Parts: sequence; structure tokens; C-alpha cells
Amino acid sequence: MDNYMSWIKIGFFLSVLFLLAAACSTSPKIENTEGQKVRLTMQAWGNPAEVKVYQRALDAFEKENPNIEVKLVPVPGDQYEQKLLTQLQGSRGPDVFYSYESTIARLIGAKQVQPLGEFLKSDASDVKAEDFPEGLWGPAKRDGEIYGVTPDSNPMVMYYNKKVFKEAGVKTPQEYYDEGKWNWDAFEEVTSKLKAAGKQGYIAENWWAHWYSWVWSNGGQIFDEQGKYVLDHNEKGKEAFGFMYDMVKKGNAVYLGSLPKGQGADAMFMSNQVGMLAAGRWLEPLFSQNKSLDFDYIYWPSNTGKNEPVAIPVAYVAVNKNSPHVQEAMKLAAFYVSVKGQEARLVEGGNAMGTLAAADESIMKKAIIEHSSYLTEGRNIGHAHGSALAYDAQVPGLNSDITETIDLMFLGKQDAAATIEKLNQIISKAVK
Repeated sequence: MDNYMSWIKIGFFLSVLFLLAAACSTSPKIENTEGQKVRLTMQAWGNPAEVKVYQRALDAFEKENPNIEVKLVPVPGDQYEQKLLTQLQGSRGPDVFYSYESTIARLIGAKQVQPLGEFLKSDASDVKAEDFPEGLWGPAKRDGEIYGVTPDSNPMVMYYNKKVFKEAGVKTPQEYYDEGKWNWDAFEEVTSKLKAAGKQGYIAENWWAHWYSWVWSNGGQIFDEQGKYVLDHNEKGKEAFGFMYDMVKKGNAVYLGSLPKGQGADAMFMSNQVGMLAAGRWLEPLFSQNKSLDFDYIYWPSNTGKNEPVAIPVAYVAVNKNSPHVQEAMKLAAFYVSVKGQEARLVEGGNAMGTLAAADESIMKKAIIEHSSYLTEGRNIGHAHGSALAYDAQVPGLNSDITETIDLMFLGKQDAAATIEKLNQIISKAVK
């Protein structure tokens, strides 16, 4: 009888411990899938090489979560947004998906994206919200809630061709930078000298990551910290548009949109025709394969005496609110962007930066570019499209309208003042 009573006491004690543990746990409940696998789909854009990179993280996730199976569904980039919107509207969407900055803003408004804030606080998540630089959230954070997380980042830097600079007898941007003089005057000086040597100084491109980087490098703004349009009375911002216009008009820069069809900026750079161009890390693999090309990065030239924020092209990983396995889908999304997920994808090299400082050492140890630290700095202080300072991505169609207007400026069909006046009309109407 004594033994029997002892076992009852032990059983009661263990039951209390179990209930206490359950009550204290902060982990959201993952549905009981014992004996059966949960099957998730993850949709992403990308070329075959990029798809292989994505798959490495999914393999690592499945290894840690043998009860969950993930099928990667690649979709061509030019069809991606429309297909995703159609799928989600028709309740046939993937469980987890990549999203452009402007797309996630639309999906949040349509309440088709699962909020992730509480899950990221839980023990079930492999990453916490506070691990990410604030500027990366962009449109994925709204009214204090989080709807998407960034797997990678591509802070804008300038690439320069060392051979072109050397043959032209021009001091390199890094030398100006080391002297504390890498500003717009230096930029104009080197592009003038490269032009005089028979080269193109710089390839100007017409998209948001370029406009904002130029404006911010002058201490200017197009939108303020609350997302309010301010370019109409922001003199530093106006000055940046004047500088971009003048660079092309004077021939210090050539506009990519005016080049003959098929003539790309990367090809001109690799054939030693141009001194500088701007991009994220995505050009590094291509340039590194060209053994005769000698290049480096430099931070965006600044007029304020310090490195200013740069634009950061990113993607977001989000969870379908109507997924039948939303808990497992959130676990997958969190793993994919965690240190473990980023290392699985990027440690062998890549075309982007990670988004977590804790993953930098392992991811960047194979970086072959001397000044890759400029990417890290840009990532830590820059802003994604759709952040308050680059608010236009949150308004459907606005970015396209801005792009069309600025295209006219780069083509010489209107000056900077006329461009700003048109932007005042377009943006004021869109965000009123």
C-alpha cells in the first residue's frame, strides 16, 4: 500500500510540474502532428542559382523540424507580384512567401498577412524583432505590428574600377575618403577627369535607391520621419535633384535609360569603359568572376562630413494569414531569417548581405572585396523602401509615377526645377 501511495504522490507531483511548465511557457502552441508531416509551400522569385541558395535554408529547417516538409515554389520575377496577389485573393496562396516592399504594404492593407509580433517574442521563434536594424522594417511594420521580416539586404554602395582610375591618373574615391573629402565636389572632380580621359565617369540610374541615396547624402529629405512629403520646401533635397540633373547634362554621368538597347551598366564597367556605378552587393559575384577586373566599393559621397544613410533594397518573408498551418509557417519564416537560416543560405558567398549583425562574421568571411565593411555600415544606418523617409512605396502606383517624371529629367526633357514641381503635384495628390 505504501508503494502504491508513493506512486500516486509522484504522479500528482509530475502532473503539477507539467501544468506549471505549460503555464509558464511563452511558446505558441504548435499543433500536434505526431505521426504525420505538415506540408508547407514557400514561394519566391529568383534565378536557378538563387533558388539553390534558398533551398539550403529550407533543408536546414527540415533537418531541425523533421515533422515539417517545405516545398519551394519559384516564380519568375516579372510575373511574381500579380501571381501572388491573385493566389491570395483566391485563397490559394502559399503558406510562406517573398514579397516586394510595395507588395507587402498592399497585403497588410488587405489583411492577408499574418501578424508576427507575438510569435517573434516567443520561445518558438529562432529570431527576435530587436535583432534587426530599425531601418530595414520599412512597410512591414505598421502601427507597432510586424507583418514581414527581411532575409537579406543590399545597401547601396558605389563600385569603382581601379584600372580605369589608374590609367586616367585619377585619385581613387578611397583616397578621397581617407582624406575626409569624399563629397559631391570630389565626385564631380573625378568624373570630370575620367571624362577628359575618354571614359564615362558614372552610370546614372532612375530608381528609388538612387534618388534617396543622393538626397540623404546631402542631408536632404523627400519625406520626413513621419512619412510627410517635404521636398517642396526642403532645400537640401532640391539641391540633390539639381546635382543629379547637372551631372548628366554636363556629361559627368551617362543616363542608363539613354544607352542603346542591350548596353548595360555592368557590361560597361567590366569592359573598362566607366569609372563608377552604384548598386548593392548583387554585382559582386559577376564582377568577381572577371579575373581581369580590379574593383572596390566606396561609401556614397556625403556633403555633411559623415556617412549618411543609404537606400537598402530588401525583400520580406511573410506568412499567409489563411494558411492552414500558420504556426508552422511562422516558425519557418523565423528560421529562414535567423542567424541559422542566413548562414545556411549565404555562408558560401552570395549576392546580398545578411540582416543580422550576429551573422556578419560568418557570412562576410568569404567576401573578397577590400572594403565590404561599407555594406555593413550602410545596412545598419540606411532605410528600406517604404520606410517613413522613403514613404512612396506605401502608396500603390506612386513610385511608378515618380519614376516616369524623373525619367524626363534624366533624358533632358525638363530641368530639375520643373521635375520637382511635377513631383509636388503628383505626390501631394497621392498622399493627401
